[in-house]
Amino acid sequence: MMLPGSSRSCHSWRGLEADLDQRACRNLAKIVSRSGCAEQAESIDPIAFSAVAITGALLMRDGMSPPASETTHATRDHAIHHRQTRKVIDEPDSRVDGAQHTTSAGRTLVSHRTPLTLLLISLGAIAAVWWWLGIPVHLVRAPIDPNDKVQCISYAPFRNHQTSLSSATRVSREQIAEDLAELAKISDCIRTYANDLGLDQIPELAAKAGLKVIQGIFLDKDRQKNLTQISTGVRLAKEYPGTIIALVVGSETLLRHDITVSDLAATIRSVKAQVSVPVTYADVWEFWLSNRELYDVVDFVTIHILPYWENVPIPAELAAAHVDTIRRQIASAFPGKEIFIGEIGWPSEGRMRESALPSRVNQARVVSEILDLARRENFRVNVFEAYDESWKREIEGTIGGYWGLFDSVQRALKYPPGVPISNFPLWKLQMCSGMALSVLVFGVAGLTLRRKGREPGAAPWFAVAISATTAGILFGVAAQKMFYESYGAGGWLLWGSFLAAAVASPVFGANALMSGRVSPSFLELLGPSEHRTQSVLATGNGLVRIATAVIGTATALGLVFDPRFIDFPFAPLTMATVPFAAVTLLNPARKGIRPVAESIFVGVLIVSAIYIGLNEGPANWQSLWTCAAYVLLAVTLWRTRA
Repeated sequence: MMLPGSSRSCHSWRGLEADLDQRACRNLAKIVSRSGCAEQAESIDPIAFSAVAITGALLMRDGMSPPASETTHATRDHAIHHRQTRKVIDEPDSRVDGAQHTTSAGRTLVSHRTPLTLLLISLGAIAAVWWWLGIPVHLVRAPIDPNDKVQCISYAPFRNHQTSLSSATRVSREQIAEDLAELAKISDCIRTYANDLGLDQIPELAAKAGLKVIQGIFLDKDRQKNLTQISTGVRLAKEYPGTIIALVVGSETLLRHDITVSDLAATIRSVKAQVSVPVTYADVWEFWLSNRELYDVVDFVTIHILPYWENVPIPAELAAAHVDTIRRQIASAFPGKEIFIGEIGWPSEGRMRESALPSRVNQARVVSEILDLARRENFRVNVFEAYDESWKREIEGTIGGYWGLFDSVQRALKYPPGVPISNFPLWKLQMCSGMALSVLVFGVAGLTLRRKGREPGAAPWFAVAISATTAGILFGVAAQKMFYESYGAGGWLLWGSFLAAAVASPVFGANALMSGRVSPSFLELLGPSEHRTQSVLATGNGLVRIATAVIGTATALGLVFDPRFIDFPFAPLTMATVPFAAVTLLNPARKGIRPVAESIFVGVLIVSAIYIGLNEGPANWQSLWTCAAYVLLAVTLWRTRA
């Protein structure tokens, strides 16, 4: 049966024949016929019918049935019409059914391909970054080379829990002898700083090892202790005249304001009158320029030049040139006397000071370049220091414990000759650990999606990818920082908890992103029972959030009030904060009041970030990174509602 108006409508589609399937057009006509609407065909508006026909034809061409709502004007009952449409499409034209199946399968394939592609990109990014971080550096000359011994090196024998801060410490002969046997392989001379706590045994054992000694006499505010140090130093100089080649009466005593210049000068004169070896005083180079009266009482001038600790810190690549400039300046200020550089060095671990970055590569480079300069310019220099001294971290932070060229635990060279130097010697293990963490985050996201049975769209998957990649890259950095920066039970607890929170954050974040769950407020975790969340996963996510906020704020306050020795927690802080920000952005909090607790944290973090950024300066990238993470954490907490 030919429908009135249908022929007219089909003829009007001739301009669209290239785009429409004529069989779909005929099938649509059958729909109207079978639905019992033929007798009403005369009343159908040709334009409306054409619009419905075009839509239906396009849909059927793509393998989809037209919704009933789109054919309301052409049928009496839209539910009957929809069922008839499916039947006509399925039965007369198997090609339409095949198209429908292909499109559905294609859509499923894309949904699985997106997270897989993002996972591969994440793993590739982690591998690329760690390959770059782990690239070893080949120095022209190793900082310590047994075939080319250093002139002299600072030595303190304290190991493990031994410390010069305790009068109960007593270093054994065996311990000192073991160290000196190793040092004799790389130097002909050692410098000491005191002669108590068993250190008075050093000259005797050094003589047996074939080492010369620049013997230190430690002076501080304790006058009685000073007298004991002086008498012991004089005695040792007389007992071992072939081993002790000089006495250093006081080291950085003026810097610490432990003694006046006049008293120091008198003490030096007294010691000189009792010994036959040269006598000197050692201090930071600026204090020699401001206390020139010491020039007449010493046999040679001993200066300390530590570019990292300068009032304006010197970057590692300029350290050797800086040492040469200062040496020449002091030489012109004190003509006629030898300028002995009593300390040069660089830390291998710790916080940045402006552009001065502690690292293994920088330590090796600085020492190597300064020793090469000393050979070319023919001046004496003492390297600071032989062994790492972990006890100094108690009073100087991480930076104080890692100036040695020998490891404090294994007592082995950090940079053996001929071995390339990397800031991350275990970078392959760190890379694999980061990749495993990324896979875990994606796996949690996939399992959550499978259990929830919802379609999250592309945005949550991209957020998961960013969180996983960030965590995968920074996990190895954060773990290494925890190992070197944790001191004592409290330090291990603090940084261990922070690393645990940083690892847990992207995992809980992936679950929250895929389930559409909002991050809970502190009130929902710690408040009255009627306000608490009942979700175990939400509780876990919230506890990680609280740990991050508390530890992050504690470090921020430390960098404000005691910044000199506080490390920047940029790695674990970023790992923890990025997933929080992603969840807050994609799963915004419901309407409610802004909690007081979160608001307090926000205020402290924002003010601290501003102060730290200004105080540390724009050259300190660790500071800038940490401040940015503080701000991101503050913004995330600010958007919390309860």
